[in-house]
Amino acid sequence: MLTLHKKVIYHHLMPKIPLSACLFLAAALASCSRSNNLLFGEVQAQVGTHTVRVTDCYLTSVPPPRRLADVNGQPAYRFMPCSDADVQIRDGQLTVNGRAYGRIEQGDSILVDHGVVSINPPELRADAGK
Repeated sequence: MLTLHKKVIYHHLMPKIPLSACLFLAAALASCSRSNNLLFGEVQAQVGTHTVRVTDCYLTSVPPPRRLADVNGQPAYRFMPCSDADVQIRDGQLTVNGRAYGRIEQGDSILVDHGVVSINPPELRADAGK
């Protein structure tokens, strides 16, 4: 706004942003949380004592981890946030997409990054301190 001798001149320097773009941005930001980041395609959940992060999962909402029947007195869980990521922990053994990855300890973090499985990767250890 500029005032010149009793005259007001309105000059819009910023172009009008379409309402659809604003709504899309609002929806994208609303779908980003610690447990689900739609922009980066990451889903993270606490599965028992384990933090599990799955990448390449572009869903607006994912089912939570499920507690299964105990195996040998140990808790069992299944986390399947996407159709191509099936993480199971039974009797302390990690299985991802039907492939066994061996024993994991209490509190271990699991990363399934485009199908590659890592246990206690540096990026999840750094997040644990936050």
